[in-house]
Amino acid sequence: MGELRNISFEEEPADVKDRVAGYWTKRADSFFDLRYRELKSDKAGRWLDEISALLPWDKSLNILDIGCGAGFFEVLLGKQGHSVTGIDLTEDMVGHTRRMIRVFGLDENRVKAVPMDAEKPDFPDGTFDVVITRNLTWTLPHPADAYQEWFRVLKTGGLLLNFDAEYAKNAHRWLKSPENSAHKDISDELKDECHEIYHMLAISSLARPVWDTAVLAQIGFSHIETDAEFGDRVYKEQDEFYMPDRMFRIAAFKE
Repeated sequence: MGELRNISFEEEPADVKDRVAGYWTKRADSFFDLRYRELKSDKAGRWLDEISALLPWDKSLNILDIGCGAGFFEVLLGKQGHSVTGIDLTEDMVGHTRRMIRVFGLDENRVKAVPMDAEKPDFPDGTFDVVITRNLTWTLPHPADAYQEWFRVLKTGGLLLNFDAEYAKNAHRWLKSPENSAHKDISDELKDECHEIYHMLAISSLARPVWDTAVLAQIGFSHIETDAEFGDRVYKEQDEFYMPDRMFRIAAFKE
């Protein structure tokens, strides 16, 4: 796909994906608690308002949540009547997503989670109306390949929604800062491990979402829009969910 796709991604350390999975396995239990509280907070309503403005809410959609974590989108969108399938490389996270689905009393035939590699989603072409992902792309060794696969599993007319941030750019400044409320209960050992992973990933050095927009256009996405102020609207307060890195939103269609 040209230089944009091949930027040193083939030189990633062989064990980086195992390192990423191992890191999130260690954080899985506390992550469930944080996401549960977020789903009970006013942040959930803000998320839903933002997403509602981009989706056709007059019908039930088939949605793929990539890097589902502890099940935030499964609950948020499943409660609106959509079918949501979450995938995550970390089996402990998948287990917590299933637990979250049960806690909120959702139909487990319609809202579910399975262990799967975000870069290699094992679904037929054109399966989903929407692909959604949050705070995942920055962890991927081969993000351009992942984008290609997400395009493949989308139906014609489908929508990609990617919520992410340049978490690596200010890692030295923010990981152990008191302003980074979302990480205040994480051990320094885990913070150091997270910082090491940042430096293992080529995507950490790219200008985003400019790079993402260019790659998505090369793949064939259209009507690509970025919103750099998304995080400012959803995370207004410096509470337990707050991170200093500004979350951006990418929306792109498959025509």
